[in-house]
Amino acid sequence: MIIIQVAGGLGNQMQQYALYRKLISLGMDARLDISWFTECSRQDGVYARRELELNYFEGLEYEACTEEEKRAVIGSEGLLDKVRGRIFPSAKRVFYEKEMYHPEIFKFDNKYLCGYFACEKYYADILDSLRESIKFPASSNPQNEKAAIQIRSQESVSVHIRRGDYLDTENIEMFGNICTEDYYKGAIEELKHRYPKARFYLFSDDETYVRERYTSEEYTVVNWNKGSDSFYDMWLMSLCRHNICANSTFSFWGARLNANPEKIMIRPSIHKNSQKFDSETMHELWEGWILLNNKGEIV
Repeated sequence: MIIIQVAGGLGNQMQQYALYRKLISLGMDARLDISWFTECSRQDGVYARRELELNYFEGLEYEACTEEEKRAVIGSEGLLDKVRGRIFPSAKRVFYEKEMYHPEIFKFDNKYLCGYFACEKYYADILDSLRESIKFPASSNPQNEKAAIQIRSQESVSVHIRRGDYLDTENIEMFGNICTEDYYKGAIEELKHRYPKARFYLFSDDETYVRERYTSEEYTVVNWNKGSDSFYDMWLMSLCRHNICANSTFSFWGARLNANPEKIMIRPSIHKNSQKFDSETMHELWEGWILLNNKGEIV
């Protein structure tokens, strides 16, 4: 059995779910471990501000592991297991993601997987199936339906600009200076060059910032989905004909769920500053995406 830990925000949860679905498609015995949201996420007696947002989707099916199944895979973590893991590293039962892509996962048996598994190559071949099964419930906010009608009638482009926590001191070193103003300028110019009548829908956690910088009539700021309704931003992104993503798994999934066969998907060349960019590898692992660096150049 392969058990995948589900953790993090919605985009990360969807990637872990997508890998689970990929393993199932290969005939492997797989489960999701959702205990992070009730146990592992407890910090200093307070639950982390994350929910199992996979359950927001309508009728999304998965099989969660039991505690007994989890113990059977991980083992007792006693002295004998630790000694065995040191002598035979391949016998370690908990696998931690270290690289962008780990093809060895598909040959595992009796492993517990920890990671975010953002790489497109893991599940690119089952994205059509995932689009069919990942269904957003109807929104009670009439603004969403109004925006959906407009988006479907135009050469619409979603633009995700994530600032917020990425500007925090502990995060800026890792995630800062990647999706710069030059990055967005280059991405928008690329879409305008291909589609002169493009209309851009801006999704951001910093409304003041985007309103100050994107003032012409070709831009629409989507600012009404808050709290548990924020995942409707992903739905609206997926309805756009093209997508400009931040270094954020949330907007990656807005693009992945976009069913337009002629869509243009743009993402930053790296996700975090610790990543070394190799053009050949990135284009292989993110087939079909346009990669831009922080100068706004296609690489």
